[in-house]
Amino acid sequence: MYKLSHYDYDLPKELIAKYPVEPRDSCKLMVLNRKDRSIEHRIFRDIGEYFKEGDLLVLNDTKVIPARLFGKKETGTRVEILLLNPITDNIWEALGRNIRRVKLGQKIIFGEDFYCELLEKYQDGKIKIRLHSTESIKKAIYKYGHIPLPPYIGREDEKKDRELYQTVFAKKEGAVASPTAGLHFTKRLLEELKSKGINIAFITLHVGIGTFKPIKTEDITKHKMHEEYYQIPDETLKLIDETKRKNRKVIAVGTTVVRALETYGKSNKSEGFSNIYIYPPFNFKIVDALITNFHLPKSTLLLLVSAFAGRDFIMEAYKEAIKRRYRFFSYGDAMLIL
Repeated sequence: MYKLSHYDYDLPKELIAKYPVEPRDSCKLMVLNRKDRSIEHRIFRDIGEYFKEGDLLVLNDTKVIPARLFGKKETGTRVEILLLNPITDNIWEALGRNIRRVKLGQKIIFGEDFYCELLEKYQDGKIKIRLHSTESIKKAIYKYGHIPLPPYIGREDEKKDRELYQTVFAKKEGAVASPTAGLHFTKRLLEELKSKGINIAFITLHVGIGTFKPIKTEDITKHKMHEEYYQIPDETLKLIDETKRKNRKVIAVGTTVVRALETYGKSNKSEGFSNIYIYPPFNFKIVDALITNFHLPKSTLLLLVSAFAGRDFIMEAYKEAIKRRYRFFSYGDAMLIL
């Protein structure tokens, strides 16, 4: 079970979704029941039929920033920068492409009123930069930045991705990837669930570029997980306690919510940096049900859902999804695991 090759599958390229369906909640929904190992096929907007009054839906309210910047050295060489974490308002940790020949202190120009200088280069390809702008740094990032769509989508970002690649409840800026299970919710669907007596709570986990980092060891236990900042409000913790006390379900919307909640379950810390690595077998302390997308072969996300539903059941479900032409990855269809 600890072999990476156990988590591989063949996906026809045309099943990788390039755009989401509209409206958001009209995507397909595969429902897995762990108890009787049954699989149902529904539409996402029907999801409320699987929840009861008093159940708790936990969402990630992180907001994706247009973190991809295209610039030039003063010599005209093109450079690409991906902003990762702000150290201060204008000093950022980033990733650089075509940065090998850029010397410390050199400028990279993004626009007539926006540039950065290289402060440091690190071993793992990361860099530290200082941003300069005649207006506020945030304004400049939004003016010149691009939405960092995952590479497998296989197209450049478009203007509409600023809305499409963002959940309708996104609030706290800091992610470079969207918590994609949340993309299927419309405001109307959330209101509908509330009116059924389903409680809604939020956590924040800023999804980092590490979410796409491949596992490079055949022995999955040797993989080192990246760190991501998370924060769980007291109000959410109270609602979780209440839900558990009443024997109701805590439903995590996405693997990022699972990671935040299970980090808390393990450490009792409601804020900090999580590098929890969830693979089979794993003892889930908080999450009772999971809404998620279809994940890449051999990825940490596929390992996480396999830990939750069982590897064989997940691999069977993925086979079925391919047969029924489900759409995969960030802009694809959804799965509910009960």
